[in-house]
Amino acid sequence: MVKFMLNMLAAAAGLAGLALILLPISLQAQLVLSFGVLGIMFITMSRPDNKVFRIVTYCLVGILAIRYAYWRTADTLPSIYEPWNFIPGFLLYLAEMYCLAMLAVSLFMLADPLKRSSPPISNADELPTVDVFVPSYNEDPELLASTLAAAKAMAYPRHKLKIYLLDDGGTEAKRNHRDPRVSMAAIRRHEELKALCEAMGVIYHARKENSHAKAGNLNEGLKISSGELVVVFDADHAPVRDFLRETVGFFKTDDKLFLVQTPHYFLNPDPLEKNLQTFARMPSENEMFYSILQRGLDKWDASFFCGSAAVLSRKALMTVNGFSGQSITEDCETALSLHSKGWHSVYVDKPLIAGLQPETIVSFIGQRARWCQGMLQILILNRPFLAKGLSLPQRICYAGINLFWLFPLSRLAFMFSPLLYIFFSLEVFRSNIIEFGSYAMTYLVASYAMQNYLYGKVRWPWVSELYEYVQSVMLFGSIVSVVRNPRKPTFNVTAKGQTLDKSGISPIAKPYFAIFFILLTAAVYGVWRYFTEPLAGDLLMIVLSWNMINLALAGAALGVVSERRELRRNQRLPVKRHALMRIENKLYSIIVSDASSGGIAVEFVDGEPALDPATALKGYLELRRGGQVLGADMVLRGTRKSGDHLIYGFAYCERTPQTFGVIAELMYSDQAVLQDRLNRRQVRIGYFAGTFRFAIWTFTETFRALRYSLGWIREQEFSSQPDAPIRVNENGATVAPVTPPLPAVLAGGNGHA
Repeated sequence: MVKFMLNMLAAAAGLAGLALILLPISLQAQLVLSFGVLGIMFITMSRPDNKVFRIVTYCLVGILAIRYAYWRTADTLPSIYEPWNFIPGFLLYLAEMYCLAMLAVSLFMLADPLKRSSPPISNADELPTVDVFVPSYNEDPELLASTLAAAKAMAYPRHKLKIYLLDDGGTEAKRNHRDPRVSMAAIRRHEELKALCEAMGVIYHARKENSHAKAGNLNEGLKISSGELVVVFDADHAPVRDFLRETVGFFKTDDKLFLVQTPHYFLNPDPLEKNLQTFARMPSENEMFYSILQRGLDKWDASFFCGSAAVLSRKALMTVNGFSGQSITEDCETALSLHSKGWHSVYVDKPLIAGLQPETIVSFIGQRARWCQGMLQILILNRPFLAKGLSLPQRICYAGINLFWLFPLSRLAFMFSPLLYIFFSLEVFRSNIIEFGSYAMTYLVASYAMQNYLYGKVRWPWVSELYEYVQSVMLFGSIVSVVRNPRKPTFNVTAKGQTLDKSGISPIAKPYFAIFFILLTAAVYGVWRYFTEPLAGDLLMIVLSWNMINLALAGAALGVVSERRELRRNQRLPVKRHALMRIENKLYSIIVSDASSGGIAVEFVDGEPALDPATALKGYLELRRGGQVLGADMVLRGTRKSGDHLIYGFAYCERTPQTFGVIAELMYSDQAVLQDRLNRRQVRIGYFAGTFRFAIWTFTETFRALRYSLGWIREQEFSSQPDAPIRVNENGATVAPVTPPLPAVLAGGNGHA
């Protein structure tokens, strides 16, 4: 009864809201209404876990948004008889209506995000057979070895699990290429990876030619395998031990399930996090999508395949002839085709893989350009809003996800519109300060408050705007290209595991500096106009404020495209794992405090070994789990003090299959390590505190970027011991990596990569 009454209250609030939206009222009444709605909205937002309060909050923000849209349409557009004002003004209006539509779609998608618990898996005899696909193109063998070792270490019956390395870098066509350099590189890669897979006990396969990019490679994997379930891991996505335990059980509860998707968790910062130095304390960009949006999509049976860290049903894939390859985002397209056939998907919000994301702004933008073009290809070629077989909520969700990638158009419109009035006195937005405050300001406050309400723990204030602006400058051309020819974009592999030996300006930074100085000039000229022109009024003040916000975004963006040096190739995880180390026939008990694919940091528990400066200290690491013993030879690289304890940094002496088994056991055996690291970052920050932090970035990052651009920073070179080569046979022979070896020792004292 209580629940019924609460639902009736929510419905009544919604009807009252609609009445208020349609009611013609005076400007003074609008001002009172706006502040009243905002006040009630802040009260209902105080209980984000209450579903009724959540719906009421949606209704309240809807009132302000629709009132703003009505006012914006009826009272602010320039006259159609003034084309120089009307055309840019109408384009700005369309950009704002796009944002309002995306707000409505996002509120729908996030009406009731699901939080699923994994069902228990049955006994071993009833478990389905599983094929793991690791598609590869040009990735370093060391990176592949770590992923393959982690996949092999997953807890699952050995006779029901097969691992496949699908190598598109060593195809028959590449090995027979007319260019001898291409041919030799492909042959060397083919032989090296084939030997690596043989030594690690996984299946190597290279197809005849690279048709249909990643989708074609995965479909080739379907042809040579037979498992009931297919797991896809990108080359840099290493799964935790319990990955299959957390995902396979869902397929026993739903015969029409085609997908169990898990989040992509990253060990390294993206360029914004690296260059603004926020990785350890601020939620990452992807966490908003994986921690909130995918859960919201899951409510409407619309969570989709993200290309990796997912389990798929072979039976379902066969109904649509495998993975789709019409667009360059084969993952979302495949999910769309299967949802259209009546198959279901599930999203598990638990980090079960650890991967790498682009380290430089060039590779970051390249990845986002592929996503943008692929999603727009799906929008144009597949038309999800009209696709047969989809439910109405699924149509809304897919269309919203695809349409989101038009954000560069609106973001650039908002960036440059104030300049039209400041420099050319074009009135693209007609309003006075009271009207603007009554309609626009209250709507903007509600919009930003709603963003903090929905994404507070996973997205700090103004960070979304910064990410969007940084991408928009470069993605505008991508949008134009795919609109002109939807079938033209081709799949490009994103570079991972890169390092920078010195700080400096990114090669693509010039447009960002140009925009910043244009906005700065507009700010100075606008202020001069305001104090010198007798007729300068409310509109100029509004436009100047708008331009100052844009200038702040552009200043912070200069910091994003000013690359800090990155010498760490191997990312660390805090693991807190007990182990043993044998040094000169003496067995020591140790605590591994953190680990990477390059080495470990340890603390000796029962006495420390003697250090001889003239001799490298070597030891043999032993890990034990369920009667199994894993080991690897280690060499000391350095020491550091941590409180009263001495921390020793050891690096692996050589990279054998056994070494990568140790790496997988240390880094990926415990899912809680990833979850704890994620939880420490996901801390809600208030809107004013977030705004203050962003203002600091605006000043500090602008001056850092200018300092870099003027060459005031010295080159900082770095050299160290290289990683040991990968050895794939048992007679002691080694195979040199395809790329030159990179540093394995951590600069600055931790003693391992």
